[in-house]
Amino acid sequence: MGISYLETDILIIGGGAAGCFAAVDIYKRAPTCKVVVMEKAHIERSGCLAMGLNAINAYLHAGQTPDSYVSFVERHFEGIIRRDLVYSIVQGLNDAVRDVEEMGLPIEKNEDGAYKMRGKRSIRIFGERLKPILAEAVQRTPAQVLNRVVATNFIYDGNRVCGAFGFGARNGVFYVISAKAVIVATGGASGIYRPHNTGEARNLLWYCPWNVGTGYAMGIRAGAEMTSFENRFVALRVKDVNAPTGTIAVGVRSKQINARGEDYLELYYQHLGGNKCLTHHRLLATVEEKKLGRGPCYLDTTTLSEAEERRLKEDFLNMNPQIVLLWANREVCPRKKPVEIQGTEPFIVGGHCQAGYWIDTERRTTIPGLYAAGEVAGGAPKKYVSGSWVEARIAAITALEDIKGVVLKDTDAEAISREKTRVFTFVKKAGISPAMARERLQKIMDEYAGGISMNYALHEERLLEARRLLKDLKDRLRDVAAINNYTLVEALECIDQIDVARILVEHLIYRKETRWACYQTRLDYPEKDNGRWLTFVNSIYNPNTDEIKMIERPLSA
Repeated sequence: MGISYLETDILIIGGGAAGCFAAVDIYKRAPTCKVVVMEKAHIERSGCLAMGLNAINAYLHAGQTPDSYVSFVERHFEGIIRRDLVYSIVQGLNDAVRDVEEMGLPIEKNEDGAYKMRGKRSIRIFGERLKPILAEAVQRTPAQVLNRVVATNFIYDGNRVCGAFGFGARNGVFYVISAKAVIVATGGASGIYRPHNTGEARNLLWYCPWNVGTGYAMGIRAGAEMTSFENRFVALRVKDVNAPTGTIAVGVRSKQINARGEDYLELYYQHLGGNKCLTHHRLLATVEEKKLGRGPCYLDTTTLSEAEERRLKEDFLNMNPQIVLLWANREVCPRKKPVEIQGTEPFIVGGHCQAGYWIDTERRTTIPGLYAAGEVAGGAPKKYVSGSWVEARIAAITALEDIKGVVLKDTDAEAISREKTRVFTFVKKAGISPAMARERLQKIMDEYAGGISMNYALHEERLLEARRLLKDLKDRLRDVAAINNYTLVEALECIDQIDVARILVEHLIYRKETRWACYQTRLDYPEKDNGRWLTFVNSIYNPNTDEIKMIERPLSA
């Protein structure tokens, strides 16, 4: 149980898409800069892109403008986005994609050399090796990569973030990393709600199961301002294997049908007065069909040609091969049987939705020395992977500028002792297992904070009970026992997930309207109220009093 001390100019926490891109971009601009990347898994296959990707869903095609893209995002999020953040992302999308293509990413092209469109704002790629390609680009730089080192907390002197603490999952070493600047790029949060799949399939999720919200939790515990946690994300996915429905709905234009074979989205369009459904409306319509007894619901793949079916399978092999194996195992091809779909459990993400750190346009958080990029950065939904690359670039540029004149500080010995004690307090032979604590958390959130069993619906009385139960659960964590390094990591993850869940519940309580159906449906406030709630809901946690202060911020940031 040794201690390793490191010093660096910039510490990047998280070696996913944003973290890898940030490291590469820093060395393009400052070859002598010293960078450390702290990654919980291994940068070659970590984060939500570990299995690959078959399309880049944020790209500016000819004929589109940054303004039109921002308007599209604003419409899909019912008028609440940080337009300044989204605009800054859109301006850099195409350059970031070309940079990753130069790293080696194969992108499908037309005969004229233009990228092949999949949708109005997306392009087709051969992205099964996207993460290894990004990792190889990092490995060609002088960056020091700490694989399998779990971040536990920021080093915070009360004025600025000066680095981070970490724990080596394999070697058991406690890391103290001093830095002039820290870029947090740890992804969003899964595992907070009870999943559809159980037992050995419990980690077969839409989102990476090891992205547990650590980057959020560390910022929360340091008192950083957070935004829009109530804007949860629920994905519409292929049942059981959680494969992407967009590959079918957008890739081969399959319609959503109910058990009677009806195009229920068309019926929903009529209900909306002919207006095209937003992303969360497609989920809402599916949930409503199930409640009305017209489920299961499907994507109708029975109209595909043999060539279209083959191409569909190839697309899935680039990011979710399980569904192809499922078809092969059951000897059922999508042309013979439609593909069943369902909603996932809720996730907290800043890429599809907009939960995360409250930041300025240069990706500074509210704590000096700390920058956010990718899923942890709030206020800018529908950024996807290419938007995360842009944010990583912006954060890298800002950090490089801000560290000029900053002097590395020795970490206070008392702070080191305090964090080491916190981390290793779980190392004991008897007590509650981390798995039991996680199951309790998921049960609370599912039943009282709008999980699958409640059809994602919320109301005040259940949310208040969730608040109470989460406080009790956090108090019980002192009884959690970790018998080895890996269960210690699980115990630390439970802490992070509970800290995120508590913030989430406060946000869900505070916004007393229904703005994003299914993502945030309030049974007691079923209508959207622009007169009162066209505003950002933010929060700041006080670690000294264990209180959460709620703040409203105007849309103009």
